Amino acid sequence: MFKILIAEDDIELRQLFYRVLTFHGYSAICVSDGKEALDVLDKEYVDLIISDIMMPNMNGYELASSLRESGIPITAKDSFVDMQIGFASGTDDYMVKPVNVNEMVLRVGALLRRAQMISDRRQTIGNTVLEYDSMTVTANGKSMVLPQK
Repeated sequence: MFKILIAEDDIELRQLFYRVLTFHGYSAICVSDGKEALDVLDKEYVDLIISDIMMPNMNGYELASSLRESGIPITAKDSFVDMQIGFASGTDDYMVKPVNVNEMVLRVGALLRRAQMISDRRQTIGNTVLEYDSMTVTANGKSMVLPQK
């Protein structure tokens, strides 16, 4: 089960995100600012961080810059410059409030699938599997080694 850290200072949004993510099979941990998020990360491994930008003590940009890891910042800041700052600080995605929670779940799934492909070093499409390290393709039970070029 994937574990997601939610850093959001608005208690109602935090609880909504928690309910939606746990309903979709994710394990979620909630905190109210970036400093609390760092405290959790000192003790636990998480697969993804969803963070508000405008939070007390440590904002989402500062959190992302200190981690340089995957996450989805969620904010009311919707200008192109704000998005540039978000991506430059190390985030992998950016959502603007008000958040469509169904879209959030789709984005979480896509980010986690991408991360899983990278760590597994394989790509699966239907019945076909590409193993990056061995350079083999397996389809319908038959394997083939790809040339290095």
